[in-house]
Amino acid sequence: MEFIAHNLAPLMFAGLICFLLVGFPVAFSLGACGLFFAFIGVEMGVLPEALLQAMPLRIFGIMQNDTLLAIPFFTLMGLILERSGMAEDLLDTIGQLFGPVRGGLALAVIFVGALLAATTGVVAASVISMGLISLPIMLRYGYDRRLAAGVIAASGTLAQIIPPSLVLIIIADQLGRSVGDMYKGAFLPGLMLTGFYAMYVVLLAFIKPQWVPALPPEARTLRDDNGKSGVLSLLVLTVICTVASIYVGQHMAQLHTWWTGETVERVALDETIVVAMCFGVALAFAVAMLNKVTRMGLLSRMAERVTFVLIPPLLLIFLVLGTIFLGVATPTEGGAMGAMGALIMAVARRRMSFQLLQQALNTTTKLSCFVVFILIGATIFGLTFQGVDGPLWVEHLLAGLPGGQLGFLIVVNIMVFFLAFFLDFFELSFIVVPLLAPVADKLGIDLIWFGVLLAINMQTSFMHPPFGFALFYLRSVAPVKAYVDKVTKKVIQPVTTQQIYWGALPFLAIQILMVSLVIAFPGIVSSGLDKKEVYDLDKVRTEMEAAMPDPGFSDDPTKDMEGGASQPGTGASSDAQPGSAADDPMKAMEEALSRSEKKE
Repeated sequence: MEFIAHNLAPLMFAGLICFLLVGFPVAFSLGACGLFFAFIGVEMGVLPEALLQAMPLRIFGIMQNDTLLAIPFFTLMGLILERSGMAEDLLDTIGQLFGPVRGGLALAVIFVGALLAATTGVVAASVISMGLISLPIMLRYGYDRRLAAGVIAASGTLAQIIPPSLVLIIIADQLGRSVGDMYKGAFLPGLMLTGFYAMYVVLLAFIKPQWVPALPPEARTLRDDNGKSGVLSLLVLTVICTVASIYVGQHMAQLHTWWTGETVERVALDETIVVAMCFGVALAFAVAMLNKVTRMGLLSRMAERVTFVLIPPLLLIFLVLGTIFLGVATPTEGGAMGAMGALIMAVARRRMSFQLLQQALNTTTKLSCFVVFILIGATIFGLTFQGVDGPLWVEHLLAGLPGGQLGFLIVVNIMVFFLAFFLDFFELSFIVVPLLAPVADKLGIDLIWFGVLLAINMQTSFMHPPFGFALFYLRSVAPVKAYVDKVTKKVIQPVTTQQIYWGALPFLAIQILMVSLVIAFPGIVSSGLDKKEVYDLDKVRTEMEAAMPDPGFSDDPTKDMEGGASQPGTGASSDAQPGSAADDPMKAMEEALSRSEKKE
């Protein structure tokens, strides 16, 4: 019994693993394990009974958490967009654009996957949409089945790391950090991962050209009347809009000065990027609208189609991420605006129906309840775990690893990588992250950087054969029997589960490479974050003393006692105006801080 009393923490963790291996639902495994060991701890005198009184307060705290409201909003936005036909239009148009190039269809899938990730944030919606739309086309024109399956599954998982990702919201909540900062830190790694996927496809185009054939001429239907592709017109429009965006970005301070009427010397980098990109997109849309209304022939059919297809998702990205990065909206408010924007887009495309809305709301409710029940179970488990000094046990276990921070990061990432074979990112976020965060904080690791690193690692949970959810999603829509293609009238062989697994392995290796790069070069994440203001306290104190009035005390205390310093007309305080820095110490401190910043 004494052994059990002194080792309740490791026994709790082992008990949870046993529950999960048996196949018991995760939410109930967490709750049951927490209550069972809480009962044992109380009976053995290790835990006070009063500790259990905190459980209702913690559960009500979950219900009052505004950050978690972003989950149903972003889920609803993604489901509506997935059913509104946006993915189909994007894949068709971008496929026509990249079609003449070897591997063009695969590049289109990666590009559209990144756009869907930045608008939906839901892995299932992205993988199923691209599997239904692009997989038959890639099989029709002779793409290697392993590559086709791998590129669809990997591109769909970009929704895991590119904002507005659901996992980033949950990790930020578990780490006690800002969701907006987590989004800023994950933006560059997400774009780099997209670039690595594209580089792999380009490399295959040189090494294995038969795996990634170009579209035949008869399949390139988006052409001008004279037979030209119209790519040159699109290139010219892209260059003009890019130059305009760069010009606006370089003169952002002057624009702010003109707009506000006050001198602005510097504008935040994220605000500059968002506003400059919006200007370039608006310019392209204006030119395309002018061309369509006046029929002046300014743009080719390809340029006009690409512009009109790309504008809605880009507009939605600005509505959600732009407002969050600019500080105009919180992630919850950004999700609400995104859901409303998705509804408006579906209505505008005439794809909205009561049945579609009902399906989206049902799925959103199921996923939200799933998350909340796991969080309630994790809260019960975490409360008992803290009561038996579980965090102290984890800290002694991990903080004493050789190699300091690097040793800790290597062990943690290997552990998360293997746990991802059996647990999805929700479960990892609620079970593992709360245990690791205190240790990382004590080792001096920035928790935003640590959260993004874990999110990239958890992304592999969708790609792990044989339990990866992205592979399951793709298997559900990939053909299981041979069928006759409607266009070519050829018999298309089915895609086997083994081919899906083999296709995922190269992209899984790319994700592991990305984890290694983030550890080796922390600036990949931290460069996107706002720089912390560092104040010189000695300088601030000097400024405050200079701002404070002379009390008029003399060297002789007896004179001060007689009221010499407080007589009207004596001392500087008699001249102070009400509400000035002399009356208000907080105002004096604010003025000192502002002067300190100006001098720096």
